Amino acid sequence: MSPTTAKPSAPMNAIETLAARAGFEVEWLDAHKHTQRVPESTLRVLLDRLGLPCGNATQLKHSMSALDAELSGRKLPPLITAEVDRAIALPVSAAKSGARYRIELESGSVIDGRFTSPKGEIALLSPISEPGYHTLVINDHHTTLAVAPSRCYTIDDAWRALHEDATGDAPPLWGVAAQVYGLRRVGDGGIGDFSALATLAVESAKRGSHALAISPMHAMFSAEPNKFSPYSPSSRLFLNIAHVDPAAVLGAPAARAAIERAGVAKDMTELEGLPLIDWPNATKAKLAVLRELFAWFSQDAETPFAKDFASFVESGGRALEDHARFEALQTDQLASTGEGHWRNWPDELRDPRSDAVAAFAEANRREVDFHLFTQWLAAKGLAHAQHAARDAGMAVGLIADLAVGCDSAGSHAWSYREEMLTGVSVGAPPDLFNQAGQSWGLTTFSPRAMRTQGFSAFIDMLRASFARAGGIRIDHILGLRRLWLVPEGEPAKDGAYLRYPLDDLLRLIALESWRHRAIVVGEDLGTVPPGFSERLEEHGLLGIRVLWFERAVEGDGFKPPSDWDRGVTATTTTHDLPTVTGWWRGADIEWRAKIGQTAARADGRDPVALAMDERAVDRDHLWRAFQDAGVAPPDVAAPPVESAPVDEALAFVAATPAPLVTYPLEDLLGLADQPNLPGSIDEHPNWRRRLAAPVDELFLDDAFADRLLAVASARERSTPNPPPNETP
Repeated sequence: MSPTTAKPSAPMNAIETLAARAGFEVEWLDAHKHTQRVPESTLRVLLDRLGLPCGNATQLKHSMSALDAELSGRKLPPLITAEVDRAIALPVSAAKSGARYRIELESGSVIDGRFTSPKGEIALLSPISEPGYHTLVINDHHTTLAVAPSRCYTIDDAWRALHEDATGDAPPLWGVAAQVYGLRRVGDGGIGDFSALATLAVESAKRGSHALAISPMHAMFSAEPNKFSPYSPSSRLFLNIAHVDPAAVLGAPAARAAIERAGVAKDMTELEGLPLIDWPNATKAKLAVLRELFAWFSQDAETPFAKDFASFVESGGRALEDHARFEALQTDQLASTGEGHWRNWPDELRDPRSDAVAAFAEANRREVDFHLFTQWLAAKGLAHAQHAARDAGMAVGLIADLAVGCDSAGSHAWSYREEMLTGVSVGAPPDLFNQAGQSWGLTTFSPRAMRTQGFSAFIDMLRASFARAGGIRIDHILGLRRLWLVPEGEPAKDGAYLRYPLDDLLRLIALESWRHRAIVVGEDLGTVPPGFSERLEEHGLLGIRVLWFERAVEGDGFKPPSDWDRGVTATTTTHDLPTVTGWWRGADIEWRAKIGQTAARADGRDPVALAMDERAVDRDHLWRAFQDAGVAPPDVAAPPVESAPVDEALAFVAATPAPLVTYPLEDLLGLADQPNLPGSIDEHPNWRRRLAAPVDELFLDDAFADRLLAVASARERSTPNPPPNETP
């Protein structure tokens, strides 16, 4: 499919023409609505990184020819997406009139047909009513037809699956949002784990929660535990083994013995007592225990657990083996050369298919197997938490978080290097809040590779995300339409937007959503293109609406709950934004000033004092909105700064018509600190905050229990969501 681009305001030269053909937006509107044109020098670098070098006339000609061949439609691509009950268009030259074709459906049925389109017109296949990955055969050529339902699996579908006798829509539901690493459990070694997550799921389900949205569980770097941002993972295909409870699968006696042999009992106790997570030392202690547990486990290959492990490894296939090999290789390279980034390894180790990598894996088989073992434990732990949530009565259960990209130095980029962009970083252009722009140090899939390789890497990632959850939250879902790419080493402002095949990606998400019976939430915050959120809603993806951003169309106040969008999830805040208590106190303003994110004003006024004055006005607006909504007493002044109206904020969001409201644990507990402060690294304790009490003790606290009872009652009184689209 040829990417669509807006017509530039000035004629394009050859480089710009190639860039536009490849999907780059040569011109774009900035935050001030001014048209910006990407410098030719930037386009040259980005095209080269996309595999389309254009340093001279010969390269330019070859790159244009290669791109034309891909987009011309002269041959069928390896995968074509479509929707049920809609005709499927094929490239003009893909089939001659009168030629026969065969469609082999997943169910085993076969559809035979003949093309009847006049010469030069698009060939059409008759609509297919069965969703699935079917095979189109024309002569000897085989192409996959990914036929998707018209929309994703929804909250209503999940409710009806839970209540088999239900025929109507789901009632207004609510859930909890939690940072898994911050959960406490006695014996967790200083990092929240899957057992604490399971307890949170069960206990919140008992109080009426139907969903538990969690921080990303993606695999990190065992050899580099100082890398711990969950949104900068090594791989989005596998799990963070730091969240493994060593006792969960193989039993407490085996775990205690492993801790004793590893000699880390005292260290783990000290790590548990810290108010903030010490990721490097806690991960090091956890790995020491897991190594001892593996040594004990691998002594007997005939146990039921050993057979389950063998089955897990077999089903994980090449991708799992690659990840384990990468973990072992990176550990070895760091120890021998100090180099952790695979692009700086010897040439023969950069290719996961090389003989050298195979030889390394054979010579270090036990180390590779250890990393397979830890992934098995992690998968068992997360699956148990989801089963516990559903068994306790949740309609949805866990909502996994899918990061927008992965660390270019990680196993995902190494294992799928032909599918990934290399030498660029995903980010954001300059805007009103970040005048220098943002470069996140992440990579992701190449849209060219998506088309030429049948979207296989994207589908693998979706399946990994859906596998042990009742839903997924797609971070920065705007990236399905376009992403801001910055050449590595360049300022974030020196980038360009690259378009992605949105229709194809939405269809694949819908198809995998139904195959896994899981809902989809898209984080559509920020500068959203006109009509984009509506597109998501048409496909059954729930957007996200946050209290701080839901402002009245006229004036400076806040929208009443009844005016919030319906086809979304609603929440008080997110991990990147202040909590209710923090916002009310201005803690976010104080933090930004503390770490140097507050710019001096030309008029000499104190920017912090000015921001605090503006927040005071906003507090009055918010309190008035609470009063108008009937969640705060009408004749009472706004509470003082030290007494944030947390209960009123939760009740306000509960009154929205969203089919699902999620309450962050930080707000349910009335905490002031937010998990992450964007734009900071070490200046703010990002991704390190822990809850003060173990999860099971939280539910024994009267104030916490009363707050859960209140939000459950508030949701019961809210406006129900409208009827869903027709079930596929």
